[in-house]
Amino acid sequence: MLDHDETSPPSRHRLTTGDRLRIARRARGLSAAQLAQKVAISPSYVQKLESGKRKPSPALVLALAKALHLGPEALTGQPHYGEPESDDGVYAVLPELRRALLCYDSPDDLPMPPRPLPVLASEVDQVAALRRDARYVPMGPLLAPVITELTHIALDGRESDRYEAFRQLARCYRAVNSLAHKTGHHDLSHTALERVRWAAGRSGDPLLPITAGYLVAGAMLRHGAYAPARRQLRALRAELAGLRPAATQDDVLAVHGAVLLKLAVLEARENAPERARDRLREAEDVARAAGNRDSLAYEMSFGPTNIRIHELHTALVTGDTERALALPARWSPVPGGEWTPPAGTAGERSSHHFIDLASARLAAGDRTGAFAALKRARKLAPNHTRFHPSVRETSAALLRMDASPPNELVRFGSWAGVGAT
Repeated sequence: MLDHDETSPPSRHRLTTGDRLRIARRARGLSAAQLAQKVAISPSYVQKLESGKRKPSPALVLALAKALHLGPEALTGQPHYGEPESDDGVYAVLPELRRALLCYDSPDDLPMPPRPLPVLASEVDQVAALRRDARYVPMGPLLAPVITELTHIALDGRESDRYEAFRQLARCYRAVNSLAHKTGHHDLSHTALERVRWAAGRSGDPLLPITAGYLVAGAMLRHGAYAPARRQLRALRAELAGLRPAATQDDVLAVHGAVLLKLAVLEARENAPERARDRLREAEDVARAAGNRDSLAYEMSFGPTNIRIHELHTALVTGDTERALALPARWSPVPGGEWTPPAGTAGERSSHHFIDLASARLAAGDRTGAFAALKRARKLAPNHTRFHPSVRETSAALLRMDASPPNELVRFGSWAGVGAT
């Protein structure tokens, strides 16, 4: 077990959630028993969390942070700074993005007129594809320049171009939100969400404000605002019901399905597994109505594949590790095999599946399988995997459990920002 004393704490980026929890609890002058009482768990479980013998669920991280009067990022350690990240260049684009979002209605002057709108829209398509695959390093530098050009067209261009410019701006701001919240820069993420809503509301597209509301509900969920998120998602369903005559049916179904999957996660976070399964079954009905095809309509990645990824995730969140581990075998087309997301699935989605699978295998004591899943996640989406708090916790736990961890695991832990001591 990794044990840090008060005189030689680990470096900041090598702290685990358990380390941060212990430091925060002591800073608040609380005993393990007092903190346990605030979040309705046992004192021994608090001790297991602090020692790293147990990984807190996302819902428990939020409850602990609330009890300690902290934001959840204070326990997860986001944003993650350290030697591995400095090589990525992900953070280098953040100052320029903050500037672009601050100047959303009064952009920087351009040395020459903006490029034609079709050219900019093609670049936004490239940004969207990079976002779906969590390729933040090549995506980041594209964002601020194209946002600035689109803003000039949206505010000062020909009237016939303005709606389309706002639509493309909403997509860019969504990409900024993804980069920001995946890397733990929640303030920038929240600003980006406001910009998504601003641009979507001016796009003339009735589905874009609904997708903006969906993204806001996701942020609410990440910060434990469950009741507001539920109200938001239910309101979005009502709006979608009224849009069917005005919007393409397949697009409406894709957005509706994504909203249902977000509701399933919300139910799981509130430890209501049956309600989560109800939402998943509703999502399956919507997918069947859309022809059971995986769709990227409105960048929602909705369809049978994402439903399965969410089903495993909700089982894991509700503590049903046995079911989470059984699902891939149940879905496999080959007896004795294991389902994996098909080729062509967005990298961020596929890597999320393997990150969750690693957590489930670790909880079941399968250390070899857990590390194998982490490696699959890294291969599919390195940026998403490196910055994911669960990856760091799983890696740290694997390193603690082995008195002489293999070099491959040590190297992976170093890459993820954790290490054996």
